[in-house]
Amino acid sequence: MNQTQVLIVGAGPTGLALALFLAKSGVRPRIIEKNSGPGQTSRAMGVQARTIEFYRQLGFAEDVVNHGIQVKAAHIWEGGQEVAQVRLGDFGQGLSPYPFVLSLPQDEHERLLGEQLRAAGVEIEWNTAMVSFADGGDRVRATLRHDGAETECDAAYLCGCDGAHSVVRQGLNLGFPGGTYDQRFYVADVEAAGAAAIEDGFSMCLAPQAFCLVLPVRTTGMYRLIGLVPEELSGHDEVTFDQVRPYAEKLVGVSVAKLNWFSSYRVHHRVAGHFRVGRAFILGDAGHIHSPAGGQGMNTGIGDAVNLSWKLAAVLQGRADSEILDTYETERIAFARSLVETTDRLFQAMVGRGITSHLFRETLMPHLVPFLFGFAAARTAAFRLISQTRINYQGSALSEGAAGEVHGGDRLPWVTLGDGSDNFAPLKSLDWQVHVYGQAGQALQDAARDAHLPLHQYDWADPMEKAGLKRDALYLVRPDGHAALADPGQDVEKLQAHLSRFKIVPIQDATA
Repeated sequence: MNQTQVLIVGAGPTGLALALFLAKSGVRPRIIEKNSGPGQTSRAMGVQARTIEFYRQLGFAEDVVNHGIQVKAAHIWEGGQEVAQVRLGDFGQGLSPYPFVLSLPQDEHERLLGEQLRAAGVEIEWNTAMVSFADGGDRVRATLRHDGAETECDAAYLCGCDGAHSVVRQGLNLGFPGGTYDQRFYVADVEAAGAAAIEDGFSMCLAPQAFCLVLPVRTTGMYRLIGLVPEELSGHDEVTFDQVRPYAEKLVGVSVAKLNWFSSYRVHHRVAGHFRVGRAFILGDAGHIHSPAGGQGMNTGIGDAVNLSWKLAAVLQGRADSEILDTYETERIAFARSLVETTDRLFQAMVGRGITSHLFRETLMPHLVPFLFGFAAARTAAFRLISQTRINYQGSALSEGAAGEVHGGDRLPWVTLGDGSDNFAPLKSLDWQVHVYGQAGQALQDAARDAHLPLHQYDWADPMEKAGLKRDALYLVRPDGHAALADPGQDVEKLQAHLSRFKIVPIQDATA
């Protein structure tokens, strides 16, 4: 029987990210995929700042940025006319080392993740599906099928990253409550020209019961169209681009010269009842699916992967109590439910028939949004929402205290330092660490040394206060860059108690 520490089912962005972060944390996972090779098409396009920050921890953020297109502006169209423009650019300046939205097709994104995973020594097992599994309490036994032949795999943990029709979720008998939107979406990669085809921005084309996004893809002249199938075609079982084309060209105001890929699909809004049962977990679309409004889905799945990876690695390596795994569901399911609710409201506002939707399309989008973006506070709020940098785990058992504006569970604020570096550089260790912005007292220095905790001390500067940090406060930072403990008084006993609660041992101590 084949044995592995972690069996990952599904090699989409979520599964690839989970495998990669586990490998970089010293765990060699096994990742299987029922398809014969990487995806050649994709729906997801937006890569948000928080995702790129995670990639920076592994050292390939710049490669991802260089392969994508930074979105500079949003152009709002109605009735074939541009009615407003929202300048985005670096609208998150000062909030993240990646203060922009990146447009990168999912298949290209997956290719980059796959290359990193192979470089880390892990190969994807294509044409391999999981037939069934059983959790024996101490291990999980899965039956796999490859080219018609069945084998058994024994794993310490099973992770379902296998999409909306997840075999893992179904095997756990987890409910997937929610619903399906009446509208059907289409997505097309085309060579096109026209005023709405912007090379470094995107166009949002609105009309009553009509909606289409135009995003740049890869090279000049290539664009992704994401829109609603016209009501006149809603009764068709199969929809072709030739049927959609006249509606799309009129709404968008572009001329399509060539079609490279087209698909239509329905969008669901669902969140599973649980993200964990025993030794099995579900991540990404297996646990939550929602409207594509806001470009959040793929990034949320990658966030699931990062959250779970360091906890699994710590437990498997004896650096944390297994109870820490309970915090995965606590931390991620709350955000998933909030995200589904938020994207549902936004989607209904864009395409609904009521007075609220009419006001959204006629007034809010073309007039109020561009006006508000003239104010720094509005740009900051929008960036934090879209970029996922505002995600916090304040209700988690791993989160404690507050210092300045930073609570336990918050993402550590990003600040630049006088020498041109920043406080995110130490996060590449994927290890627990202590940050002090100001002066660390001798008691804290001694406690950090005794616990084998890296202590990063930074000279106090005004930008730190602006970022919400408190001078001389203690911040215990998790491997994923979130603050676990924030204490204004450098209380050493609180630090020691926090570490002992889940028997947390830093990597440096475990390898000493």
